[in-house]
Amino acid sequence: MKLLAVTGALLFVSGSAHAQAPAQTQTQAPAQAAKPCEELKDEITKKLDAKGVKGYTLEILAKDKDAEGKTVGTCDGDTKKILYNRTPAPAATPAKEPPKS
Repeated sequence: MKLLAVTGALLFVSGSAHAQAPAQTQTQAPAQAAKPCEELKDEITKKLDAKGVKGYTLEILAKDKDAEGKTVGTCDGDTKKILYNRTPAPAATPAKEPPKS
């Protein structure tokens, strides 16, 4: 009978400790969201460059401002966003023919 009481107490304690774990990760999220925009933009640039992505722009805007592009991050306490846009490939210049004499 004592074994049953001890087992029940251990399950209750471990269950309540596990239930508190998500609350701790939620308190850490705002610290991550408060990252400075330039720092986050530099991190995104490094990741894109490492993947070999060429011809893009990253732009920092107010979160509520409408603009064309894909939002790839938020920063400054979730008040600003970073937009990703592909830049058009430069048009190929036709080869010049040598002058005829």
